[in-house]
Amino acid sequence: MLSSAKTQGGRAGPSLRILHTEAATSFGGQEFCICKEMVAMRERGHRLEALCQPGAELGERLREAGFTVHLLPMDGPRNFIRGVAFVRRLLRRGRFDVVNTHSRRDTVLAAMAARLAGTPLIVRTRHLAKPINSLYAYTWLAHRVIAVSAYVRAQLLDGGARPEAIATIHSPVVIPQARPGVCVRRELGLPAGALVVGCVAIMRPEKGHGDLIDAFHRISTAFPQAHLVLVGDGMPLFERLRAQAAGLGLAGRVHFAGRRHDIGDVMAAFDVFALPTHREALGTVFVEAAGVGLPVIGTNVGGVPETMRADVTGLLVPPKDPAALAAALERLLADPALRRRMGEAGRRLIRGQGLFSAERAANQVEQAYVRWLGELRAKGAAG
Repeated sequence: MLSSAKTQGGRAGPSLRILHTEAATSFGGQEFCICKEMVAMRERGHRLEALCQPGAELGERLREAGFTVHLLPMDGPRNFIRGVAFVRRLLRRGRFDVVNTHSRRDTVLAAMAARLAGTPLIVRTRHLAKPINSLYAYTWLAHRVIAVSAYVRAQLLDGGARPEAIATIHSPVVIPQARPGVCVRRELGLPAGALVVGCVAIMRPEKGHGDLIDAFHRISTAFPQAHLVLVGDGMPLFERLRAQAAGLGLAGRVHFAGRRHDIGDVMAAFDVFALPTHREALGTVFVEAAGVGLPVIGTNVGGVPETMRADVTGLLVPPKDPAALAAALERLLADPALRRRMGEAGRRLIRGQGLFSAERAANQVEQAYVRWLGELRAKGAAG
């Protein structure tokens, strides 16, 4: 039986028991969004637990945040069979209302177990912008789907998913805060008066770091005071990018800061944020950058246009086009007033309107869960 939970506006709603599952052991934007959503849903009075693989950073972070985390190896056929039985027992014992899966491997395992356990609602959240090869995980295994952007929803519809089974809910974003007295510019040895172009992203080929270094090289002579700061890691691309910068004579002006947890401090050192990604389901880092008052440059791919107002809060350029990216960098670096206007417009859009906030996302997720549970129960009663 569902109990009462306090929701936004003082409205009483059902308190749900929710199990989130994730097979990934690394930690990136997808896992960060799961953390933020779980915290926000807990604050609304719901009871949440998670299922992760041993050694997953997501599990460690959730446990530190006070959540119950169940560990389960998910690789290989033997672990799969054992895992289905384990999750089935877990779901029956915990009487969960919702299982929300996030990746292919945990979806197949947990959704099958949830079907066997009779869990009322199975939801698959689609975080990726990659082509969808099969819809069985979004139709037969899961009852309903959350798409993290309108672009991802369109991909699902193109693949044959039913419109009424999909909710578009942007991933939640918590705006990073800078700490008083911390100066990343001084830490990196940047000269006084430097114009800093910054990028925060894991170093994978599809993120477009190579394009950004190429574009920066194109404008480096015209803007001798400009520096490029790349925050993130990822081998072997990290070393290839370092070699690319050195080969272009930019070793002293392209700074590799590695992986950082103090993103608010890092972004406080930037004048412009740029990420020329080749593929992106949404791009929450663009929201973070706009939220701290930075003008942003992104590529017109995936869900990136949904994170900004083109020519108002930032600039959109074609992907894999260093010349167009260089022109956008030149436009912003040459015009301090434009940088200020776009930065202020971004701050108003994200902070002032509450777009992409964890509270807003949790409210939408809660509404979707409750609506879908009602639909499925009505369908079961009618059947």
